[in-house]
Amino acid sequence: MSTFDNLDLLRAFIAIVDSGSISAAARKLRLSQPTLSRQLQALEAQSGTALLRRDTHRMSLTDTGAQILTDAQALLSMAEECENRLRSDQAALSGQIRVFSTIDFGQSVVSRLISSFIQANPAVRVELGYSNRPLHMIEEGCDAGILAGALSDERVVSRSLGEIRRCVVGAASLLKDHGKPSAPEDLARFPWVALSGSQFGGPRNVTLRSGAAGYSLEIEPVFVTEGGASIREAVRLGLGVAVLPEWFVEEDLLSGRMVRLLPKWHAKPWAAQIVYPAQRRMPVRVKAFVDFAMQYMATVLKPHGQS
Repeated sequence: MSTFDNLDLLRAFIAIVDSGSISAAARKLRLSQPTLSRQLQALEAQSGTALLRRDTHRMSLTDTGAQILTDAQALLSMAEECENRLRSDQAALSGQIRVFSTIDFGQSVVSRLISSFIQANPAVRVELGYSNRPLHMIEEGCDAGILAGALSDERVVSRSLGEIRRCVVGAASLLKDHGKPSAPEDLARFPWVALSGSQFGGPRNVTLRSGAAGYSLEIEPVFVTEGGASIREAVRLGLGVAVLPEWFVEEDLLSGRMVRLLPKWHAKPWAAQIVYPAQRRMPVRVKAFVDFAMQYMATVLKPHGQS
């Protein structure tokens, strides 16, 4: 064991030197004199030499004792500064938060959430990163993640934000060539554009529901990408049909650039969730962000399982 492993022993040693005797230091620290004597003996045993010269009238430092005293004072000063910073960090909504999100959900929804959070907490800085690929947030040093789709890291705490409803859409020009589907099985004759990633269900399987009825379709997409914006643009150009979040194509549907196919059927919703490391002590600013996200998303998404 290192001489500097136990800060309590160092505090005891400094108190003895400052007070001039073990008895005076014991009174100062509110410890018994035998307890303080044992702490000094333990520190000397770890050091491998005497730290104090004792006689009937006074105590004095040995050369080793003088060096350890200097180092111990510096170490305890650093520890106190660190504790003060942590205490301040826990008490104030300030500092930086690292957040990551899936690409399209992050760019369209999470970025607005973060803007609102910063406006309410101007001393906080947020770094937002995007990825649709599995990300181990602990190794990446992230404080929180807001995700669409399934989780890939089991070492995190997950809290539901609701669900992202999805529908099948296509361009009016495509329907002129392939006709308008009247049943799910009609979708097999259309070219498809799909989102890659197992957390989104994979690019070759589509599951639709209408009330208690369900239908599964295997597709061979002509275009697969990890970016929802790329899929939306391809659908606009008539390349194929696709399953996309309702909020993501709302303007296209209203403008007539896209048509919702089989309006009574919807694709399996994605789970939306906020995650954070399970084993890390959560700073106040991160907890405030998580709570804010829960409240914000309650106004944007439907609760999980609600039609």
